[in-house]
Amino acid sequence: MTVLDIHVLGSPVLRQPTVPVAGDTSKLQPLIDDMFATMYAAKGIGLAAPQVGRRERLVVIDIERNPIVLINPELISSEGSERGEEGCLSMPEIYGDVERKSTVAVKALDRAGQPFEISATDLLARCLQHEMDHLHGTMFIDHLSFLKRRAALSKWEKEREKYPNALRKLSAEEIASHHRTDGEL
Repeated sequence: MTVLDIHVLGSPVLRQPTVPVAGDTSKLQPLIDDMFATMYAAKGIGLAAPQVGRRERLVVIDIERNPIVLINPELISSEGSERGEEGCLSMPEIYGDVERKSTVAVKALDRAGQPFEISATDLLARCLQHEMDHLHGTMFIDHLSFLKRRAALSKWEKEREKYPNALRKLSAEEIASHHRTDGEL
């Protein structure tokens, strides 16, 4: 497995819609493994293909040691509403309170290309919505009020200097830390 560079705000791929995966999903297996390795090394709980510069409609999530792969995910129902703080691996050190649906149901293909449905509440529901937004070129800051978005972007202007070419290259220390704590990957 390879830890990939993470595209940060300013990289065009983050604002482009993804392309549905058609046919055999077995060719995605190395990418899925690399996305999990990248997400773990970056200490995230979710990662979408555009964040690693890819256009496939693909998301990986792991909350509390429960890895989930979603290929071509689609929201099939949602209800309720709750506000909660979000951050993003593509905007390190930037956070904002985002209004999301409190309960969601999503259909997708799993890692083996088999259809499944997942219902979620709380953090998993928020994570599903956040990562699926990435598949449509939307980032969490797009859900903030004008003033809060402007404040987040102002803070990002200072942070983005750390990421030449709009790429977040994880350090050898971050990668080594991942291998020590998640050695089974």
